[in-house]
Amino acid sequence: MTAATGTGRRDRVPPHPDMRDIGLQQVLEALVDPVRRRIVAELYAAREDLSCGTIDLPVSKSTATHHFHVLREAGLIRQHYAGTSRMNALRREEFEERFPGLLRAVVTGHDEG
Repeated sequence: MTAATGTGRRDRVPPHPDMRDIGLQQVLEALVDPVRRRIVAELYAAREDLSCGTIDLPVSKSTATHHFHVLREAGLIRQHYAGTSRMNALRREEFEERFPGLLRAVVTGHDEG
């Protein structure tokens, strides 16, 4: 199939885990890294989806890509493309339902630390 049939477009959206398959241990391991907590805090404060490049991170582009991947695999973020930009959104509502209060605690702790 070609991109015109839609297959190419779907291939550009990375897979996202079902929230029922995400465990607390995986989430906590993802959030232990200060760069990933910074990404989560930025997305928590954002009123819209953010592209990877708009979040100022103290790491190389390839390392930032790894951090976004870990957050996606832990169910914390959803990614999609808008043109050539990979956009990121916090899965806030889904996450709040699965782990009530955790995101707020992480973001509050990040602001204090």
